[in-house]
Order: sequence, then C-alpha cells, then structure tokens
Amino acid sequence: MLFRSKQLTVSMTENPTQHIHISDYDYPLPDERIAKYPLAERDTSKLLLYRNGEVKEDKFFNLPNYLPKGALMVFNNTKVIQARLHFHKSTGALIEVFCLEPHTPADYQLSFAQTGSVTWTCLIGNLKKWKEGRLERPIKVGGKELTLTAERLGISGTGHEVRFAWDDNTVSFSEVLDAIGELPIPPYLNRDTEESDLRTYQTVYSKIKGSVAAPTAGLHFTERVLKAIDEKGIERNEVTLHVGAGTFKPVKSEEIAGHTMHAEWIAVKRESIERLIAHGGWCIAVGTTSVRTLESLYYVGVMIHQNPNATADDLHVPQWMPYEYAASEGDKLTTLEALQEIADWMDRNALPVLHTSTQIIIAPGYDYHIVRTIVTNFHQPKSTLLLLVSAFVKGDWHRIYDYALANNFRFLSYGDSSLLNY
Repeated sequence: MLFRSKQLTVSMTENPTQHIHISDYDYPLPDERIAKYPLAERDTSKLLLYRNGEVKEDKFFNLPNYLPKGALMVFNNTKVIQARLHFHKSTGALIEVFCLEPHTPADYQLSFAQTGSVTWTCLIGNLKKWKEGRLERPIKVGGKELTLTAERLGISGTGHEVRFAWDDNTVSFSEVLDAIGELPIPPYLNRDTEESDLRTYQTVYSKIKGSVAAPTAGLHFTERVLKAIDEKGIERNEVTLHVGAGTFKPVKSEEIAGHTMHAEWIAVKRESIERLIAHGGWCIAVGTTSVRTLESLYYVGVMIHQNPNATADDLHVPQWMPYEYAASEGDKLTTLEALQEIADWMDRNALPVLHTSTQIIIAPGYDYHIVRTIVTNFHQPKSTLLLLVSAFVKGDWHRIYDYALANNFRFLSYGDSSLLNY
C-alpha cells in the first residue's frame, strides 16, 4: 500500500514506526482494577497529573485549576446510539445485529431520519444460525405496533450489509433504535447493559448521534466543572468523531504494521477551524477521539495543499500518512498553514462543516501538531490508545501507569482519568 499525491510517494517499508512491537506496550491489569460502574458523582473521580516526568494526583473537579487561562479546550460531542438489535428465529436461535455505521444513506443524520427502511453495515452475532432469509420481530414505537425486519444483503468491509424495514413511514430509524436497541457498553465490563448505563455512558454534552462507544474521558465532566472552566476564561469548542467498535480491537500482530486501523467519520465546523487558528493552532483535547480528529486536520490540510481541487471523499486520512509525510522530502506545512488550507477550501466550496474520515494511527514516532494537552482515561494493555499516549509523553507511559496501579486508580471506560501535558 502506498500513499500517493502529486508531491509525495513513499513506501510504507520506510516507516520505522511500523516495526514497533506491541508486546512492549503490555502491563498487568487485574480484573478488579477495571471499573465496572462509574462513581455516583462523575467529577469525584481521581485525576492523575503528568508534566515533565512528574506525577501527582487530585480529584477531577479540580481540573480547571491545572488549565491555562485563555486556552482552547476541544470536546467530542458524539452521542452513543442504542446499536444492538436482537431477533429470534423461528427455531429459537438468538441473532444479534450490531449497527456499526450507515450504508444507505451513508450520512448519519439522514440515516437516523429515514422512514420505512434503511441499510447499515453491521456485525452479526451467531451468524452461523442466520445463513439466509429475513428476520422479523414485533416492536412498539410511541404506542404504535410495528413489525421490524432485517435482511442480509452482502459483505461490507469487515461487517455485513443489513437492510432494516418497518411498516410505518411515519416512524424514523432513530425512533426504532431508541425503542428497542440496547446500548453497547464495552465488552471488558463483562456484564449486561443496565438501565443506568443509558445515562452514565453518555457525556453531559453529547449531541450528535452516531457512536457505538462513548468518548470516555468526557464522562468525568459535570455542569459544575464546565462552569468552572468557563469562569477561568477557557474557551470550549466541539468536534464530532463517531467512535466505532474498532476502538476495542486489540493489536494481535507482533508488529503494529500488521494492524489495520478502523475508519471513523469526523465532522468539524468552519468556526472550529477559525478558533484553532486564533489560538495559534494548538489546544487541549478531551479524549483520544478528539486527539485523532484534531491531529487528522493537519493531514487534511496537507492533502488540500497538494490538491486544491480535492473533494471531501479525497480527504480521508490513511493510517500511515503521518509517517510517510514525515519521511518525504521538501518543506513541511506549519500547523497554521495546514489549518488555513482547510479554511480556504471550505470557503471555496461553501461548506460550513468539513465531513471526512480518518484511519490515523498515532504511535511513538508521531509528531503532534495541534494537541498540547490531553485529558484521557487509562487504556487497555497492547492497545492503539496506549500507543497514542506513549507518543504524547515521549515513551514515559510506564511511569504514569505504574503510579496509577500503585495508587488505586480505576481503569478503562468507567475508571479514573489523567491530565497529560506535552
């Protein structure tokens, strides 16, 4: 595979980052250290503070005390959907259909608003029991009794294309999911979804439906913390990255070259690009999903610079592009130049929102362009998210995780958080 442009053709074999051994990013995580439930008060969770190799701790509600006045803080406003649908065959076999992303129409908001039928890319549980035919189940939506059907249409990437249909053209797919879908909590919690998860597995600022996993660093924020951030003169802005199930996909290859990152859809408003430029091209990112969105913007700007007539479909950020661009010859764009390329391109195309996708993998060897501070939880061993953290702290992740393990921090989605400074 090659990334190609008018100015750049670099083989992936020239990228030393690919030869990172994932076994070097392992650590012991006992099951009892995985938080199965959140704390009763979100912002009373523990906060690890890391700067220049020094590690301290505090409570999350004191986070604003450690943020510089006048900074820009960026949040991912995605909202988790109730993506799991269950059907019983006439034989009694239970089939789970896990909605990953819209297929037809491909736009999230159009898909959720669709009435009568819609097609999604899905994962299918107990696939061997559903070789052919349509599944159906009676459902009730807003007092209306309907029949929902599911039909497999073929393979779509790593999933299956499934057409859902229901016999009432006044009911949207969003209403169908809200009525009968199950919220997909992370598999490592080893428990069923409970009613309380409908509230606790969403950020207080979630708005745009589309994720199948929460941007979990944001789960710690409460209205009082957000108010304190505002009172300190810190500007808040939002982007959207719809988190896919691939976020839980472990790296199984010995070297990370063998791992394929999942593509995720991002949306960034023209106003957000303006705010980044006004703040010198840097910001505080809440969560790794915000990090991936923000850092992908730099490479979107690079692609526009190389092809000013690019369409939105041309601006997908490939997995290895950052390392191939770093290895290429010629002058590199500055962060502000890349952001201005996006702003100008959006103006030329009269686009208030940039819609594209990213497969970016951030690992040691990556040079951060936009993010200077990260709020993030503690991630799974041998995960791409741990690679992202290691790249940010220049390989010093052991110091952070050793401290968290030794000082009773809670891990993963419902666990505690950290504030990492560049």
